[in-house]
Amino acid sequence: MAAGTTPTGPLTGIRVLEVAMYGFVPSAGAVLADWGADVIKVEHAVTGDPQRGLRQIGTFVVEGDPNPNIEHANRGKRSIGIDMAQPEGRDIVHALAESADVFLTSFLPAHRARFGIDVDDIRAVNPSIIYARGSGLGPRGAESGKGGYDMTAFWCRGGVAATITPSDVPGMVTPPPALGDTISGTNLAGGIAAALVRRGLTGEPSVVDVSLLSSALWSMGHAIALSAYAGEPMVAGPSGAHGAPANPLVGLYATADGRHLSFVMMQPAKFWADVCAHIDRPELADDPRFATAESIAEHTADAVAILRAAIGARTLAEWTEKLATLAGPWAPVQDSHQVLADPQVVANEYIRTAGELRLVASPVQFDVGAPALTPGPEFAAQTDEILGELGLDWDRIIALKTAGAVT
Repeated sequence: MAAGTTPTGPLTGIRVLEVAMYGFVPSAGAVLADWGADVIKVEHAVTGDPQRGLRQIGTFVVEGDPNPNIEHANRGKRSIGIDMAQPEGRDIVHALAESADVFLTSFLPAHRARFGIDVDDIRAVNPSIIYARGSGLGPRGAESGKGGYDMTAFWCRGGVAATITPSDVPGMVTPPPALGDTISGTNLAGGIAAALVRRGLTGEPSVVDVSLLSSALWSMGHAIALSAYAGEPMVAGPSGAHGAPANPLVGLYATADGRHLSFVMMQPAKFWADVCAHIDRPELADDPRFATAESIAEHTADAVAILRAAIGARTLAEWTEKLATLAGPWAPVQDSHQVLADPQVVANEYIRTAGELRLVASPVQFDVGAPALTPGPEFAAQTDEILGELGLDWDRIIALKTAGAVT
């Protein structure tokens, strides 16, 4: 079992052989490790996963280790360094595949063929293995052999950027790091789990495919369905616009300290009186402008002006206390640092400590418990251990190291 896997995790006893790099497919391996699987990460014998060299994202610069840029998608795994360009290295990968339940890869078709790790190659040594692939643009079509990143295949090509960018903003809003990678990785992990169930029921292994493009389209599924129905794209409003043109209780409101509240009360007539009481304007509950959903829609601009003035008079901390008893859904707008202290995040252990770092646990919990997280492996740290599990003696391991087939 890999260091850090959860003894009671639903995938305890499952072994995953991961031949992948960067964020997307390794994040699928991280989810599987969170769920208890023993995930063996194969890295290039000399250079390792190129993600290890990523030290700057925006204004954030990481010096030394541990590096959050590698840890997020690689916690709980074991690492072995193999040069698959050498026959001895390919033999080691095939030997590891013999005892694996899942083969997980991000390599493009040409590279899979070159290194002898395509479906037929792996199934030749283990006919019952589940073969899982993560790609940029899918396994079929003229561009199936092309690579992609979350910025290209997910954010831009999948329609996400164009849909959320305000109409008055030139270009596009840029995504946070690895957003599409992590969403797609979770999708891939779910597909692998379903394939494990199918194999358990029927004995038949599956080939599982998820692409960055497919994940973007699924994430945008509601908007795309509406666009197909209407025959035109969904376009975001201009910067600073209220959220819903006919509902003052669906939108964003600024507080006195420059923070924001998000109201999402889809039935405004149901919640209007309660909102009025909470903003200390109870008389507005009987205002004929806001008596019905139809009149509220007609006078949305008036209601928005009233709410902006009221909410702008207090700080977020004051509103958090005051709105604690509000019946309708609302939330503070939080950044990536503020969420660390969110009481609900803390109570549900959505962020856990892994060595020296705090990492987000994968979103699924089993039996009302968060997965135990441990740090990602240092480059090739378990090479000797994993080779020993294959039954190789020390003389053979030394020979492989001397030949450069393993780290």
